[in-house]
Amino acid sequence: MAPYRLDVVSLVPKAFSALGDLGVIGRAFSAGIAELHIHNPRDFTTDRHHKVDDEPYGGGAGMVLKPEPIFAAISSIPAKDKRRVLMMTPQGKQLTQEDMRRWSSNHDQLVFICGQYEGFDERIRSLADEEISIGDFVLTGGELPAMTIINGVVRLLQGTVGAEESLIEESHNNFLLEHPHYTRPAEFCGMKVPNVLRSGNHAEISKWREEQRQKRTKNRRPDLYSRWVAEECSLNLPKEEHQIQGLESLNRNAYEVEDELSS
Repeated sequence: MAPYRLDVVSLVPKAFSALGDLGVIGRAFSAGIAELHIHNPRDFTTDRHHKVDDEPYGGGAGMVLKPEPIFAAISSIPAKDKRRVLMMTPQGKQLTQEDMRRWSSNHDQLVFICGQYEGFDERIRSLADEEISIGDFVLTGGELPAMTIINGVVRLLQGTVGAEESLIEESHNNFLLEHPHYTRPAEFCGMKVPNVLRSGNHAEISKWREEQRQKRTKNRRPDLYSRWVAEECSLNLPKEEHQIQGLESLNRNAYEVEDELSS
């Protein structure tokens, strides 16, 4: 299988060197599961000063990235059949786990455009298939958002994670957060591991974990819980029956697991 190709257009190439040291992500690059290519817009300038920014038309604070170096950098990148170009910008669509899954399964190449300074010349936006934000805040550049996506996508590629079943029940799959985890010792500072996890009854353990996923999501992320209820309603149950079950679940104690710990 050909490696998943990742291309980054950035004025700070050294920022991405740490990816090679990130555990399973670094090993995925070493094993040829994915490959990373960095393209510095300064290498595509035509003036002796390698200028990549200029003052904005109409005046105002800050400098704006010029279109010519970015267009030239993008044009130099070999395009695979299922390429997707992503612009890192606080004006973009907020990143979700579903985006990670979509890019990892439906595409074989991601190209990242990372901004700096005051922002992009507006014409650079025409290069992007999607504009992506990692939250409602502003950073000095698009490098950290790009590295976030690279990490999230590469870990989903086949062969990156040794136990791929661990990806199934993790947080944000099917809108639910992940269930609580425990390891030895069985009791620590008066806090006990729930008895069901030590019972050896795998059916009961599976049931407990699913219940905890629902309770934790309802308590911590009611927005995701509402989406999960709507999804379950449309896929599995008649509307009236699921509404009843949803209301019953809403009235349960969201902190049962904490009560069990203290018992």
